[in-house]
Amino acid sequence: MSSTPKSYPPESITSASIIKVFADRQEPEVDDLATEEPLEIRVAFQRNHQHVCHQLAITMRTPGNDMELAAGFVLTEGILDDVSAIESVKPCNNPKVAQSSNVVTVQLHQGYEFDPERFRRNVYMSSSCGICGRTSLERVRNSCAELPVGEFQLSFEYFPQLLQTLSHQQTLFARTGGLHAAALFDIQGNCLGIFEDVGRHNALDKIIGALVLKNQIPASNTVLWVSGRASFELIQKAVVAGIPVMVCVGAPSSLAVDMAKEFKLTLLGFVREQCFNLYSGEQRLFR
Repeated sequence: MSSTPKSYPPESITSASIIKVFADRQEPEVDDLATEEPLEIRVAFQRNHQHVCHQLAITMRTPGNDMELAAGFVLTEGILDDVSAIESVKPCNNPKVAQSSNVVTVQLHQGYEFDPERFRRNVYMSSSCGICGRTSLERVRNSCAELPVGEFQLSFEYFPQLLQTLSHQQTLFARTGGLHAAALFDIQGNCLGIFEDVGRHNALDKIIGALVLKNQIPASNTVLWVSGRASFELIQKAVVAGIPVMVCVGAPSSLAVDMAKEFKLTLLGFVREQCFNLYSGEQRLFR
């Protein structure tokens, strides 16, 4: 991942003709909208010398970084316990498949299989929600044998620095005003990467998927920033990825706070330049 402001494919933005309404007049304009399209995620593997391809989920997302989204999804939703099982993540290039540009296949190495019966529920997700109810707290406990590692302490001044960096990085939000973002930082405050999407779960999966594809999981000694609020599902994804600190613009839910405390994750909410709320993990902040 890189701190350079991202360039997104043209299909990430859709232009719409609108009427700008003022108190004394109306003017025709062209407005940039964040594109929202379905992405089908498939898992492929060999069984009894036969190629098997299973539809895993359909999520509404903003086109761009689809490979990262798929890789992050199969890790953070507990589809695969071992990311080394992934041989490749590729877009569909079959001309016989309608909307093949919106299909991504996660191919598993020889010897790895996938049991679709474990994931029969909730094959459709909206852009605003993870696979609610699928990943229980008990599953997160079982898949995270070790707590996220973050052997550092951050000063108060660290967090306003993040806000200043992000103000220059959210290129799609600046154009559309309709996207969530997730960004990852090192403990010096350097931005390691930022991804935007109409779905906040998708934005986080893209961040984590980029780490998966570069074999950088667990993401120890990093700080995650997310737009909006912090839900249980976002904390779950951070914990599975081994991220020890989450900073959110809005509020966390009660279950998010409970889970952050259980897994010793440092959780901050309502982060502004002058103040923030600390919900758990005070050991990583200077007193």
